[in-house]
Amino acid sequence: MAGHIQDRWYKTENDTTGKPVRVRSSRYGTGMRYRARYVGPDGTEKSKSFPDRQKRLAEKWLSAIETDMSSGQYIDPRAAKLTFQQYTEKWLTTLGADPNTIESMKSQLRLHAFPHIGSRPLGSFKPEHIREWVAQLEATVPGSYGRIIYANVRGALSAAVDDGYLSRNPVSARSVKPPTLTPKRVVPWSAERVFAVQGAMPERYRPMVDLGAGCGMRQGEILGIALDALDFETDTIQVVQQLKLSRSKPVFALPKGRKTRSVPLPGPVADALRAHMKRFPPVEITLPWGTPDGPKVTKRLIFMAPGGNHVWRTSLNEEAWKPALVVAGVIPEPKTKEDGHAAAREHGMHALRHFYASALLDSGENIKAVSEYLGHSNAALTLRIYAHLMPSSQERTRAAITSVYDTARRTV
Repeated sequence: MAGHIQDRWYKTENDTTGKPVRVRSSRYGTGMRYRARYVGPDGTEKSKSFPDRQKRLAEKWLSAIETDMSSGQYIDPRAAKLTFQQYTEKWLTTLGADPNTIESMKSQLRLHAFPHIGSRPLGSFKPEHIREWVAQLEATVPGSYGRIIYANVRGALSAAVDDGYLSRNPVSARSVKPPTLTPKRVVPWSAERVFAVQGAMPERYRPMVDLGAGCGMRQGEILGIALDALDFETDTIQVVQQLKLSRSKPVFALPKGRKTRSVPLPGPVADALRAHMKRFPPVEITLPWGTPDGPKVTKRLIFMAPGGNHVWRTSLNEEAWKPALVVAGVIPEPKTKEDGHAAAREHGMHALRHFYASALLDSGENIKAVSEYLGHSNAALTLRIYAHLMPSSQERTRAAITSVYDTARRTV
């Protein structure tokens, strides 16, 4: 057995003849009687105290320590007392990821993980604690967002295992499941709705709809599009940046996933942009790149707010986009000015990307090309979102055989 057990209530002294005998110590009858002691892998002594009549429990504890050391599952008891929040906050500083990503993770964990499991010592985690937390998460946040938070917690606990604070990740237990996703099929807007919303937008913002519905660009990419991204000779747009908030400050940054792309520029969209730039000439805007502390970059932006500054996403949504949705009959008009517009998450500018994808798939464009134009990380993601919009194999089979029959009959 690793280490030994000290009985604090007795000590050994020599009697008058020099023979060692056990006698009561000054601590007899008070405090914890047994102290189990051992030397850890780091060369320092560790110990744990046990009350009177619990010597067998102390021996069992030392035996378990020895087993853990032999199997490589040993965890320093002092390290196991570190709380999930204490460890995770330290872990986040070592990731080396994009600062905006780190800030987002901090916010998610602070709001949805730390209040529930942040104070729990790492050594006390069991799968049941994760299951209880997941149940709370499912009751408060959407499944897709909940899965992102769940993945962050899993990543932190995996790192704790790697760093020796946990012997195994409780999230990896078979009984632990990620937040449930409620399947939602994308229902694309009709062309009539797209143009109705566009017609209700302020004139200076109408070409934003063309870039969303005609080029599949995200809102941040539209807000950050600069003059040098447009190539009217090759009819392409280089989607190389977006306008976003970092720590509540506007910055230029790479598109989502740090994935730049070249997108075909259809004639009607090119015409709309030319007309727009004659009416509202591009203006130079200087902002930091990546983070508020990043290097300053100057771009000639296509879209400007009435005051001559860049367009703020929140202002655009509340003052232009949602009122246009009301006019087009997409969402109801607020009952009072104080009520504000109804939530319209499924009818945000992202709906224009869905329209773009559905139009390409309906015309027979292959899924890989659609994925590239949308800036998705891979075609599998695009397929998961839009597979139900693709013509079915049965439809293609019927069309193919019908074509063969029609051709054959015409030659008979």
